[in-house]
Amino acid sequence: MGYKVICKSLQDTKKLSKIFTKFIQDGAFASLYGEIGAGKTAFVKLVAEALDVQEKVTSPSFVILNEYHSGKLPVYHFDLYRLENEGVGTILDELREYSEGRQLTFVEWAEFSQDEIPFDHLKVNVTYSDDDSRIYEFEGIGEKSMEIVKNIEKHSKEQL
Repeated sequence: MGYKVICKSLQDTKKLSKIFTKFIQDGAFASLYGEIGAGKTAFVKLVAEALDVQEKVTSPSFVILNEYHSGKLPVYHFDLYRLENEGVGTILDELREYSEGRQLTFVEWAEFSQDEIPFDHLKVNVTYSDDDSRIYEFEGIGEKSMEIVKNIEKHSKEQL
C-alpha cells in the first residue's frame, strides 16, 4: 500500500511533516530514498522541528549517525551513502535495534541496504520536479507502518 503527495511549497512540506509527526508518536523507522538534493534531509529537519528537537539537525553523511534527544521523541538519523553496499551489512543488526521502542529512526540512502531491512518500516521516496515541487511517496512495510501511511493519506488530503 502506498500514497503519494505533492508539496508545491516549503509551507506544504511543513504541513506534511506535522501530519507525519502526529502518527509516529509511538515510534517509527523510515527508510528515505531519493537523489541528492531531493529533500530527504530537509524533511528530517522539518519533522524534528515538529517534534520540538532543539539541536541543529544536519546531514549525517560523514558521521553515519546523528542523534537528537531534546524533542518529544528521540530521533536517530542515519546516512548509508558512505557505507555503500558492502558496509551496510556491518550495521544491519544495529539498524534493527533502532527500529524497536519509542523512537523515530530515519535512514537516508536506504537503497544501499539492498532491501535488507525486513522489519516493519516506512519507505519514503522523495523526488523533485521542474517547478521545485517535492513529491513524497509513502509505503508501509508491516502492519504498524501501513496504518501510519493510511493516516498520512487521510489527513494530508484534508489539510494540503
